[in-house]
Amino acid sequence: MTDLLSKLLAERDWLMADGATGTTLFNMGLQSGDAPELWNVDHPDRIARLYRGAVDAGSDIFLTNSFGGTRARLKLHDAQDRAFELSKAAAEIGREVADSAGRPVVVAGSMGPTGEIMQPMGSLTHDSAVEMFHEQAEGLKAGGADVLWVETISAAEEFKAAAEAARLTGMPWCGTMSFDTAGRTMMGFTSEDLARLVATLDHRPLAFGANCGVGASDLLRTVLGFRASGTEIPFIAKGNAGIPKYVDGHIHYDGTPDLMATYAVMARDAGAKIIGGCCGTQTEHLAAMRKALDSTPPGPAPTLERIAAEIGPFSSEHDGTGENTAPARRPRRRSRG
Repeated sequence: MTDLLSKLLAERDWLMADGATGTTLFNMGLQSGDAPELWNVDHPDRIARLYRGAVDAGSDIFLTNSFGGTRARLKLHDAQDRAFELSKAAAEIGREVADSAGRPVVVAGSMGPTGEIMQPMGSLTHDSAVEMFHEQAEGLKAGGADVLWVETISAAEEFKAAAEAARLTGMPWCGTMSFDTAGRTMMGFTSEDLARLVATLDHRPLAFGANCGVGASDLLRTVLGFRASGTEIPFIAKGNAGIPKYVDGHIHYDGTPDLMATYAVMARDAGAKIIGGCCGTQTEHLAAMRKALDSTPPGPAPTLERIAAEIGPFSSEHDGTGENTAPARRPRRRSRG
């Protein structure tokens, strides 16, 4: 298996990732409480349309529909014994879409959190977490994924377990955490902590970074934290398209394509090498992001003041590291897709 992502990272100044999975599938008819992963076998045409939307909008990388694909998450839908099957199907559809794109496109096998709390705070052991991630990773590998993509992680212990699973599977990987609590993850990790952790891993990710959280402004501040750490490993920015609002019975994200285009350029100038969107980011956002990245010359890293003025206020005064501040607050909300 060729390591396509490493090749592209070496050749390109930046790569564009995809947008929201959950938001897009809900727009296709997925119902709240349903397992999106079941659509990999029940509605493969819709999953192919999800992937093609990102590719057609200019994404160089798209994530498979396997975020909740560990047996711990699938147990909620009585599908725990289908973890390998469903992840394999997700990657197979992705492989077909990527191979027909007419240009190099990376199929990234999404692996989200198990949903369980790891020891010592919870009951999930390291070995059990590795086993679950490994099972899913083997399915993604069998389906033709180019790289594993661990995302929306909160705890260092779970990040380490996913890294071990990637090593056992013999695959390159990337990993992102969600910094959604005043610049920290739900378990208290900061951007500085993650950069330090990544440097200690035996099987290091090709890239690491942040996804989801409470909005593009906060995520950009976290990216500046990665930059300040001095890491030489490429980092990732996948921010939400604005802030969610409840409108006419549905969750709506208020980030416009123009706002996400501005965010994408700022993320690149802040040092991110892989730039994409998370919750609420649709194909129109991705197309605007790609156009802006292609047409806007590189500039200096954005200041916190500029981020707040052009993207929106931060949700907290500090980013968790004790160094960065911002003038305003807004409510926090943690979500995915």
